[in-house]
Amino acid sequence: MSANDETRDRGRSTLDREVPETDGPSTDALEEKDFAQMLAESGEPRSYHVGETVEGTIVAVGQDVAFVDVGGKGEATIDLTELGDPADPGAAVEPHIGDRLRAVVVSTAGGLTLSHRLARGAASREQLHEAFRSGLPVEGRVETSIKGGYEVRMGGERAFCPISQIDAVYTPDASVHEGQDYTFRIIELKDDGKNLVVSRRVLLEEAERERADEVRATIIPGAELPGRAVSVKSYGAFIDLGGEIQGLLHVSDMGWSHVSKPTEVVQLGDKLTVKVLQVDDEHGKISLGLKQLQPDPWSRVQERYLVGQTVEGRVTRLTEFGAFVELEPGVEALAHVSTFPPTGRRDGWKEDVKPGGAVMVEVLSVQVERKRIGIAIVAEDVAEARRGTTGDTPPSPTRTSITAGARLIGKVERLEPYGVFVFLAPGRTGLMPIEETGLERDGDLRKAFPIGSDVDVIVLEMDSEGRRIRLSHREALAAEETRAVREYSKGQEQQPTESLGTLADKLRAAMQQPKA
Repeated sequence: MSANDETRDRGRSTLDREVPETDGPSTDALEEKDFAQMLAESGEPRSYHVGETVEGTIVAVGQDVAFVDVGGKGEATIDLTELGDPADPGAAVEPHIGDRLRAVVVSTAGGLTLSHRLARGAASREQLHEAFRSGLPVEGRVETSIKGGYEVRMGGERAFCPISQIDAVYTPDASVHEGQDYTFRIIELKDDGKNLVVSRRVLLEEAERERADEVRATIIPGAELPGRAVSVKSYGAFIDLGGEIQGLLHVSDMGWSHVSKPTEVVQLGDKLTVKVLQVDDEHGKISLGLKQLQPDPWSRVQERYLVGQTVEGRVTRLTEFGAFVELEPGVEALAHVSTFPPTGRRDGWKEDVKPGGAVMVEVLSVQVERKRIGIAIVAEDVAEARRGTTGDTPPSPTRTSITAGARLIGKVERLEPYGVFVFLAPGRTGLMPIEETGLERDGDLRKAFPIGSDVDVIVLEMDSEGRRIRLSHREALAAEETRAVREYSKGQEQQPTESLGTLADKLRAAMQQPKA
């Protein structure tokens, strides 16, 4: 291409850009015309009719009303109470300039008046149709409960609200909703508006979803929040904290006392304050507590319970390894199976220990840091009740009464070739050697000392810690003979004329009296 041709082409291109074609108006001109037309049209007042649904933006907020720009020169007012939660019309609200809303025209006299929901008394059939199409909430009064739901009055029309749609949670007592004024959404419209089905639940759930972000910001460990029980299971209760956000209140965190059934503490629909224990954002789990709102009773255990002290408690449950006894709400102690006297039968100790029963216990150990208290159930006057005697009858042994020389009633715990182990008190088991049993060489140890049977013994010796205790049944028999002779001698002083044969017979009879 020559230099002249290149110059000519460049000039043609420039000319084509700068000189428009003359077949019609330019694009810029068309845009200016459309804008001018829209500007003119926007200034024209628009007519509205009662019942029409409009959308607008809040441009100002007064003391009682908010001013809403509905387009063009149209400006409407809406009562501030209308801007509250549709599910809770009386709730306080703080509208903000710039908020968008959808409302219905309820009056055109002296200006447009809007309503965020159709008033119960003013709703006409046409307005109900419009509310159904637009999703606008409608006020209604619950007149009566019927099969499967409720009959609701909306203006001059009757509607049906299924029982599952009257609230966010099931209400066992259907009558609590009768006579209440609620806001509903029409979810079904048939037969030209003669057949209406409404729901209050959808509005409640929408309001909760709108609060989700606000509520989520408050859910942090340590926070104390209001909630409502929406589900109660065997392991705990799910608590709605708002915004359809739920946390689990585990049965172990319901009270310091042992809770066997969550329904003992929480019922479906209960409103309560809970403490946030843990938030697991990764798995979407929230752990809640109720007992954490009360002081931990274990903080006072060190002062209230001392080793050797005897206190009253209540048996809460039995296990294979012992019995749990509640000393006070939130403080449980364990009576280990080894602290019960042997019976010779498997789990025989459970026969005299019943859940719910009151018992006296002796404190054996206290471990506050591990929240453990070891105890032994102490029977009151066991020996006296069992033998039916008083006076010189050996006392029921306790840890403090077991000293060298003491005569006690124990229970046979087990038999060994070298002797008999005798249970004296919780943590106090002594050995009665074969030579101290009082049996002849060919005597039957098992027959003479059945496991679980009572045995009368004298403590021969015991170490300082009470772990090695040597007992003698032979010495106890000798002591019993001495007592019998002494009592007989006292009787003979009152009857000195009896013969020697009679005296020997009575002495022999006294020596052979069986022990109970």
